[in-house]
Parts: sequence; C-alpha cells; structure tokens
Amino acid sequence: MDILLQVLLLVLGFVMLVKGADRFVDGSSSVAAKLKIPQLVIGLTVVAMGTSAPEAAVSITAALKGSAEITIGNIVGSNILNILIILGISSVITALAVAKSTVKVDIPFMTAITVMLLVMGLDGKLGLIEGIIMLLVFAGYLTYLIIMAKKNPEEQTEGIKNYSVPVGLLFTAIGLALIVLGSKFTVDAATELAREFGISERFIGLTIVALGTSLPELFTSVVAARKGNADIAIGNIVGSNIFNILFVVGLSALITPVPFAKEFIFDTAIAIAAAVLLFLCCFRDRKLSRAGGIIMLISYAAYFVVIL
Repeated sequence: MDILLQVLLLVLGFVMLVKGADRFVDGSSSVAAKLKIPQLVIGLTVVAMGTSAPEAAVSITAALKGSAEITIGNIVGSNILNILIILGISSVITALAVAKSTVKVDIPFMTAITVMLLVMGLDGKLGLIEGIIMLLVFAGYLTYLIIMAKKNPEEQTEGIKNYSVPVGLLFTAIGLALIVLGSKFTVDAATELAREFGISERFIGLTIVALGTSLPELFTSVVAARKGNADIAIGNIVGSNIFNILFVVGLSALITPVPFAKEFIFDTAIAIAAAVLLFLCCFRDRKLSRAGGIIMLISYAAYFVVIL
C-alpha cells in the first residue's frame, strides 16, 4: 500500500511539474512582453530564480541545520545536470537558437564564476568573505542585466500569450508554486521508492535527488523550447547555474562556513568542462543543435560512469 501511495505521489509530482512549467513560461513570457523586457532577461532572472527554488531551499535549509556539507554537492551536481542533461534533452527535442549576448557574455560569465568557486574552495571551505564576494558579484550581474534590458527594449512577441500584467504575474506565481511543490512530491516519492527497493542512499543522492531538484529547470526548458521561446530555455539554465553559485552558495556561506571536500574538485572541474562544451557548441552558429545535445548526453553518461 505504501509503495502504491508513493507511485501516486510521484505521478502527481510530474503532473504538477508539467502544468506548472506550462503556466510559468506563459505567464513570465507575457509579463516580459507587456513590460518591454527581453525574454532573455526574464529567463536569466525571474525564471532562473524560480526554477532554482529547490536547490536554494535544500542548500540554505542544510546550512541553517548545520549540514552545510551537502550544499556544494547539491549545487555542483545540479549545475552539471542542468547543462549536460537538460539542455541536452531540450536541444534533441528541437534545436535551440542562442542569443548573441548569451554566447558572448552569459555563458563565459557562468564559466568564470564556476572557476571562481573551484579556486575559492581549494582551501577546503567557503567562509564569510567568499560569501560576501559571491553576493556582490551577483548584484553586479543583475545590474548589468537591467542596464542591457534598457538599452535593448525591442523583443519579438510572436507566439507569446497576450495576458494583462496582473494575470501574467498570477500565472507565473501559480506556475512557480506548482513547480516547487511538484518537485518536492517527486523527490520525496522517488527517494522513498528507492529505499523500498533497497537502492543505496549514495546512489539516490547522485541520481534521484540531483535530478529531482533540477526537474523544474528540465520541464521549464523543454516547454519553453517546444513553444519556440529558446531564449527562455537557454537563459533559464545559464541563469539558474549563475544563481546557484553566486546566490545560493554565497548566502549559505554567509550563514555558516560551507565545507568543500577534495572530491568536489573533480566535480567542479566537470562543471567547468560542461560550461566550456556549451560555449563551443553554441559559439559558431549561435545555435545548440541536436548533435550538440547528443554530445552533452553522452558526456553526462561518461561522467556518471566515472562517479559510480
């Protein structure tokens, strides 16, 4: 009976994620169009922060409870998954056009802050100073996005729902709530099922929980890609990775010193390699093709084999 309940909760979680992602993309796209804000900026900020809510909740709660050692694993693992699995799947479904500013600024910036995370963690922990630096860099990045949005107000609105701003905001909020709740149901149910079937907790952590906290990004990006809002699909992932490192790790480090185990050096190096791979796949044609997506999925499979 307990197994049946967990299966039903798992299905409910997936339904909430699908419906939530749908509402979230429609609502945020509509608000972006009405306020003359580029979809790219919405993807890099509101959508990215919203879909990073599970990572933020897990990491900050862990820090508050004195279990900060899971913060780095959660964030680095999710960032690798975001690029290699989520953009891999999204681009296999449909080739993703990438904005010029994303290729020239946002992806290199994401790569640079991942290198910064690795360098800061080489002494074994991230403390108050590192947390302050990360949050200041994040504030600077948000300022840059606002300035760029004012300089480039034009944005194509074809295919975007024409909701009023209040309705668009309502749908965005409903979508976000469904995404976060759906993610929680999915992770909790999948974890319980794994334990019922005797799968190790280490395996659960590396697969189900890492994927579970990245499910909002997965569903939001796939829905955005299928709706033709490629800037949200790519911007959501790049923005989520930037948000995860600068805000989530930064805030966690302000709360309590965050341990950076030696094992994470390899994982963070893989996160850097994934960011470089994304840049190389997009640099020439400003498009993430199906071939690029397949390379990303194969790369994650290889990484998964190595960590096991």
